[in-house]
Amino acid sequence: MTAAVESSASEEARELLIDLVRIPSPTGEEREAAERLAAFFEAHDRKVWIDEIGNVRAPANDSVLLTSHIDTVPGDIPVRVEDGEDGEVLWGRGSVDATGALAAMAVAAVDTGVSFLGVVGEEVDSRGSRFAIDDRDTVPDAVINGEPSGWDGVTLGYRGLLAGTYVATSESGHSSRPENNAIQDAIAWWSNIEDEFEADEWEPVFERVTPKPTEMDGGLTDDGLSVEATMDVQLRIPPELSVEEVREIADGYLDGMGSVHWKDKVEPVMESPRTEIARAFRVSIRNAGGDPRLLRKTGTSDMNVFADHWDCPIVTYGPGDSDLDHAPNEHLSLAEYDRSIDVLESVTERLTGENE
Repeated sequence: MTAAVESSASEEARELLIDLVRIPSPTGEEREAAERLAAFFEAHDRKVWIDEIGNVRAPANDSVLLTSHIDTVPGDIPVRVEDGEDGEVLWGRGSVDATGALAAMAVAAVDTGVSFLGVVGEEVDSRGSRFAIDDRDTVPDAVINGEPSGWDGVTLGYRGLLAGTYVATSESGHSSRPENNAIQDAIAWWSNIEDEFEADEWEPVFERVTPKPTEMDGGLTDDGLSVEATMDVQLRIPPELSVEEVREIADGYLDGMGSVHWKDKVEPVMESPRTEIARAFRVSIRNAGGDPRLLRKTGTSDMNVFADHWDCPIVTYGPGDSDLDHAPNEHLSLAEYDRSIDVLESVTERLTGENE
């Protein structure tokens, strides 16, 4: 490839990224960004379509599936490119989580001829990845999921998630009465769960169950006859436990103190560093001048969903500092973005060569 062609390719890759960041795409509003992605594949004579749920599908060589999410969290960060210490920096919502990875995946898929999937709804319920799994007849040989890891990092594991809504009701009565009301029941239930999963400071966060209430409401009902309490809760689950095991523990502390509707269950995932795909990343990062970092994330991603349904090696990779996820100062080094594309292309070429 000549220097002129390399420069043109880099310019097109950056143009795609900046365009996608400029298009607001909070969960539920991904259509315009999906159309821009589809147009990129069409311009390179790739078969592509937007499916009924809004995913961008560009199937090709299924030795590798490159996939990332189109949606971002809400937030208006003025989109601009500024000079930084190490070159140009792109500011804007989604530049890190995960439009940088999404654009890099699209460019690498076009350049190497492998399959691509851009999914919707990852930030809320992973409905795009779940739909794609149910709608797909075959399993790819390997999956690279797009989330920020830094160009020299590869994510092998994510904790799982159990989320639900607790509800309790009690008869109204004078506050001087000793019996617990629904609000006290809710507090007692959650306190028991926090005590159950209390961890020592030395224990890595990835290996802990982290319980977190996200919203709570309670008080006297409008008719004055009852006290009600509701609480939205989340528990992050390490790979040593299953979602069902944690659910049984949480339910065991109810003991007549209300009930829980568990509405989101995502199993944890931890992949081996010895898979062909993990080895390909280590080699490619070293060849690009980096020192590979193997990561475990304390949150949850579409990697969990794919790993729970597809029996194939999977990792997560993408440019950007994950500490900037959802942050008001979200920004991405364009040089890092360029380098991540080089790594992705090297990895996919290695994997497709091995699978021929």
